[in-house]
Amino acid sequence: MPIKNQEKIAGFLIWWIPAMWSVNYWVAKNALGIIDPHLLALGRWALAGSILVLISRHDIWQHRHHIQSVWHQYVVLGALGMLICGAWVYLGARTTTAVNISLIYAVSPVLIAVSSVWVLKERMVARQVLGVVIALVGVLHVVAKGQWFTLAQVEWVMGDFWILSAACSWSAYAVLQKKWTSPLGSTARLACMCMGGILTLIPFTLWELTWPNPPPFSWTALVMIVIVALIPGIGAYGIYGWSQKVLGASRVSVTLYLSPLWGAFIAWVALNESLYAYHLIGAFLILPGVALVMRKSTP
Repeated sequence: MPIKNQEKIAGFLIWWIPAMWSVNYWVAKNALGIIDPHLLALGRWALAGSILVLISRHDIWQHRHHIQSVWHQYVVLGALGMLICGAWVYLGARTTTAVNISLIYAVSPVLIAVSSVWVLKERMVARQVLGVVIALVGVLHVVAKGQWFTLAQVEWVMGDFWILSAACSWSAYAVLQKKWTSPLGSTARLACMCMGGILTLIPFTLWELTWPNPPPFSWTALVMIVIVALIPGIGAYGIYGWSQKVLGASRVSVTLYLSPLWGAFIAWVALNESLYAYHLIGAFLILPGVALVMRKSTP
């Protein structure tokens, strides 16, 4: 497929990544007492990884020598993207609020943008820097519900540190995925990262099973595993990895700023919650900011 067509498709799909991730946050907030964090993450990536391996088995076999030579890269990426950005988010959601999660995760695109310039030597023009700032202001406006003084009153709990670790880990995952080039297709590469993530999740899951009074496995837990495996797992991670390969890490990462808007929209549609003026003001800041970053620079 011509690169211009790939860029158009990627540019369209990445707007839907935050919507898929919002499903993960919903499950994280509702999993308490149903399934423990590491078991949920392990089930998620075991199911997603099995499906991806089945789909990309020929690609994986063709590049088996490459995989053997850089297996440690897939373990590192799996630890960053599946263990820390998976189980630790579920751990953090037990004790922190949705406001704090949104606020902390708003740091990720900035970290990725800065790291992409520093590590990947990606070029960001003044227009894109301005877009990052405008979008960040929009996110903070939504998180603060239009009352900026509340940001100074945010209280940090242990869950916030789990989420902060996950946000930093996602930045490293995004940049290293771009830095460590691979002959594998996007599906096969994600499958290998899933396998690396599973290896790092297994010991923590076994340790978790020694906790007192673990919740019994249920159909509800199984449904949660299937949901997070298919939608934020295969869907969001797959689109993110492929789009980053086409568009670059800094341009794709800024769409994470859309998460609070998608969260509000889904709550309005599915839960009959209200939309407020601060949502609209935030949207009027976030959307143009993202557009500024996404617009391709002219030579």
